[in-house]
Amino acid sequence: MCNLYRLEKPDHATTQLARELGQEITYPEGIPNLEPRAEIRITERAPIVRIGPSGEAELVQRRWSWPGAGGKPVYNFRSEGRAFPTGRCLILADGFYEFTPHTDPKSKRKHKWLFTLRSAPWFAVAGLWRSDPAAGEAFTMLTCEPGPDVAPYHKRSIVVLPPAECGRWLDPSIPAHELLTPPPAGSLAVEQVH
Repeated sequence: MCNLYRLEKPDHATTQLARELGQEITYPEGIPNLEPRAEIRITERAPIVRIGPSGEAELVQRRWSWPGAGGKPVYNFRSEGRAFPTGRCLILADGFYEFTPHTDPKSKRKHKWLFTLRSAPWFAVAGLWRSDPAAGEAFTMLTCEPGPDVAPYHKRSIVVLPPAECGRWLDPSIPAHELLTPPPAGSLAVEQVH
């Protein structure tokens, strides 16, 4: 499951997302310092876009994962059979990583693979946010069965939303099952980075 992703051009992604949504994105906590990040890890704060109390899209920075049973972080969440009428968010990204065992059985290192969207310089991961007594507000990535691009590398995949689908995910009247699917074959470019 995805436990590492990147957002190297956050300003570009937020500008393009506002265009896709047909509205300005608000910053209820002030405009954050969105630095380019080659790696965003579990428990770190990262930008998400959600619908705020006023009905406008808002960008806030929140912790990736909330504490689950036994204290393990819930950073990925299965989407099958769930409707998600509340708590939907977009996790801005331009790449995510998966790891596979090294071809040398003696090596303790794993192969690291970077997945990017071929059709756009950024995408959103379908996310869910909630308030947790221990972590405050936090988000998790929704997962589905892997599509043909991810299946050779992992048995699950995060839900990748191309820019044109982002507004639909934020609309709770759109049934979740329509969007919580893997992208078609060839949608993702895959590159070994070590």
